[in-house]
Amino acid sequence: MNTRIDDLPVRDELRGKSPYGAPQLDVPVRLNTNENPYPLPEPLVERIAERVREAARHLNRYPDRDAVELRTKLAEYLTRTAGHEVGPANVWAANGSNEVLQQLLQTFGGPGRTAIGFEPSYSMHALIARGTGTGWISGPRNDDFTIDLAAAEKAIAEHRPDVVFVTTPNNPTGTAVPPETVVALYEAAQAAKPSMVIADEAYIEFSHGDSLLPLLDGRPHLVISRTMSKAFGAAGLRLGYLAADPAVVDAVQLVRLPYHLSAVTQATALAALEHTDTLLGYVEQLKAERDRLVGELLAIGYEVTASDANFVQFGRFADAHEAWRKILDRGVLVRDNGVPGWLRVTAGTPEENDAFLDAVREVKKELNA
Repeated sequence: MNTRIDDLPVRDELRGKSPYGAPQLDVPVRLNTNENPYPLPEPLVERIAERVREAARHLNRYPDRDAVELRTKLAEYLTRTAGHEVGPANVWAANGSNEVLQQLLQTFGGPGRTAIGFEPSYSMHALIARGTGTGWISGPRNDDFTIDLAAAEKAIAEHRPDVVFVTTPNNPTGTAVPPETVVALYEAAQAAKPSMVIADEAYIEFSHGDSLLPLLDGRPHLVISRTMSKAFGAAGLRLGYLAADPAVVDAVQLVRLPYHLSAVTQATALAALEHTDTLLGYVEQLKAERDRLVGELLAIGYEVTASDANFVQFGRFADAHEAWRKILDRGVLVRDNGVPGWLRVTAGTPEENDAFLDAVREVKKELNA
């Protein structure tokens, strides 16, 4: 007889749960995981090869444990693009933003502590909380998926969480959170008890607005989480980073694994940062395609959530999974996130987006027949 997970002495809070993941299906158009559809430009590929070749000569030695050069370049990128100066002491990097979030919860969450997020939002926040033994509290949103500030402040005052997650732009809805709302949530969190507020800006480069980076001044319990997976088109790299008060950077190093960022990862990320302007040019193209998707979906007759990300949430469907299947039958894979009545599509190339729009036009007619 095969052993099942439940036959093992797994922690109680993990029993009956499913791992995070989206369907990986071989279809002509895949628009379900918010990937950047543009391959890295050839000059960058060549530069990566050069940097990795140099790093390979020293793979008998451990990598730079503190990733000083990489953190310096990330700080320069943030300073230039957000218009607010930060230094390497304000920046920490890890294997994807998920490891950044895990290290934050290992440091500031854990058994006997709680975290709150406003759902629907990025489901990994709750999963990483569970994995670190941190209690999870699901906070409220309005019907239009914006944060209900009064209700959120009330929930923070009632539950007094140790960590508050604010996702902006929010995944899966695409909605951005105004800076004044983040300030209000930060103040509410500090009034309840000294708590860490984590602003997850994985999609900020696609936003119509600005980064929350300037809010770091005078707010030592605020953390901004970022990734190179989306705007940099480097999902396969697995490189995330945070910006915060230097004390936060010192704190997360208490839980980081030794030499957690490989020399190859650091070399690849440094090469990508040398080509920032080219990669951000692709971001501008995707923003235009994202806005085109919004307009076309509205013209077809779908409801659309205002989006500041590289994806669009659209609906409403009596049965979202049935609609997902009908779109898939036409060779296009989108995401069923489990938000009742809604699906999510990633902005792809113009050709991919045209195929998606053709599919949803046909599905609209079929469902209305």
